[in-house]
Amino acid sequence: MNSTDPLRLDKWLWAARFFKTRSLSAAAIESGKILLNKQRVKPAKEVRRGDMLDISCGDQRFVVVVAGVNDQRLPAVEARLLYEETPESLAKRQRALEMRKLAPVPGADLRGRPTKKAGRQIRQLADPR
Repeated sequence: MNSTDPLRLDKWLWAARFFKTRSLSAAAIESGKILLNKQRVKPAKEVRRGDMLDISCGDQRFVVVVAGVNDQRLPAVEARLLYEETPESLAKRQRALEMRKLAPVPGADLRGRPTKKAGRQIRQLADPR
């Protein structure tokens, strides 16, 4: 596909590796987590070179300018060439990363089920006899 041809927004987000599947990108667009030129749009809206996207993925927020259009999902290194992140967005994400390192969210490091020992401690806290 030529880099000047328009492409569906959901397909571009998938190809640029912001989302794992097109259905996830379409769901994010429908829920208003993606803004194209500061407006809510539908997944079928065409994206062109020079368009500005405001993307909210989880707790991260990206503001990018579309630098290229490709309808195939490329390796991550090549997919980053499809957009340019604004300096303000990059600075905000760096500050947020530093803040998370300095003051992590309590319990953020916990994964999966508690161990037997942790379970006993939890039960003892809940019912101290």
